[in-house]
Amino acid sequence: MNRRSFLKTTAAAGLAASLQPLAAHTQSPVPRRALGKTGQQLSLVGFGGVVVNGKTQAHADQSVARAIDRGINYFDVAPSYGNAEERLGPALKPYRQNAFLACKTTQRRAAGAREELHASLKRLGTDHFDLYQLHALTTLEEVETVFGPDGAMETFLQARQEGVVRWLGFSAHNSNAALAAMAHFAFDTLLFPVNYALWQSGFGPQVLDLARKQELGILALKGLCRGRWPDRVERTHAPCWYQPHTDPEEARLALSFVFAQGTTAAIPPGNEDLFWMAVELAAQLQPFGPAEENRLKELTTTAQPLFS
Repeated sequence: MNRRSFLKTTAAAGLAASLQPLAAHTQSPVPRRALGKTGQQLSLVGFGGVVVNGKTQAHADQSVARAIDRGINYFDVAPSYGNAEERLGPALKPYRQNAFLACKTTQRRAAGAREELHASLKRLGTDHFDLYQLHALTTLEEVETVFGPDGAMETFLQARQEGVVRWLGFSAHNSNAALAAMAHFAFDTLLFPVNYALWQSGFGPQVLDLARKQELGILALKGLCRGRWPDRVERTHAPCWYQPHTDPEEARLALSFVFAQGTTAAIPPGNEDLFWMAVELAAQLQPFGPAEENRLKELTTTAQPLFS
């Protein structure tokens, strides 16, 4: 058995053990997993701030309360998500002490990152972030800027020293940028696309291999992504910009694959219906074995991966 097969097998076994007591209950709380070396335990599904973007405050309050009731403790937001910070802050306030709140910045320079960090703290009504992330690293030039003189990492390190943020991470949609970032710094977390179609195209394994070696907490994007929208197919489930798995059984297979890669938690698409479907599925996930992989392979044979 090669290393990758061993990792997938042991991860699936661990998932089965952690979920076995919950399988029979449709309203079971979402299980939790360790986040790398942080000592934190996160719900398998995270609440993406996009879910409450453009919603009324009352709607946001109800959504967050419902998520908390289902065992969700991981909340992720960014200033680029419309008015999500303004909605999520008040909604999360009653539960902030027991919630893991992650935020991001697209600023690559220290001054811009500092300004955006404090603006996000103010909008969310909190004195700290549990996780602060470089958002959407895309090019090697961006990575060099971040770690260069007056780069954003200066702000990140100062904020951690001051207790304004607890752990540091980054998100990326580019393998080269992700690998370069991990070579520069011992991050706590990685937020990265993990789905079967991408994996089969060769996008992702090398990034997750390094993340596991460094014992980063792995957080997954695009777990419910089937692929790019095919031509002449009606686009549904806005604001999802890719074709999602909408059938519950297909989505279960897709999420099972994500968690078989050693992922701590997944952020579903920002569409509220898909988020709640993911919550239900996460409470009842099954191990990912050869039969599940064959079925998922059939479902994604014609899919066009989002990234290369």
